[in-house]
Amino acid sequence: QLAESGGGLVQPGGSLRLSCQGSIDSFSYYAIGWFRQAPGKEREAISCISRSGTNTNYAEAIKGRFTVSRDNAKNTVYLQMNNLEPEDSAVYYCGARSLFVPTMCSMISKEMGFWGQGTQVTVSS
Repeated sequence: QLAESGGGLVQPGGSLRLSCQGSIDSFSYYAIGWFRQAPGKEREAISCISRSGTNTNYAEAIKGRFTVSRDNAKNTVYLQMNNLEPEDSAVYYCGARSLFVPTMCSMISKEMGFWGQGTQVTVSS
């Protein structure tokens, strides 16, 4: 029901834009969270965006470098990642949570109702 794309190999300092596309009805009813998981590490929350797109949240590790946005007409949420560092290498996942309040979002993994399959991001020279 969710599909991430846009991952790949990029050099340190480079940029990528990830997409999370929903093949679900009423995509605009869902707040979306972005998470990542590096080998041997737990899944880490990095960002979320409310149903309306007006509210966003970011983890400290990526604040100022990553920007989340959404286009509900295209059933898609984006994660623009700039100034990438080797430590950003991970599989990136998006998760969806149905929320009544349009200005809320969640960065809590267990609150997500469903997930995409993930997309690999590798930052290396």
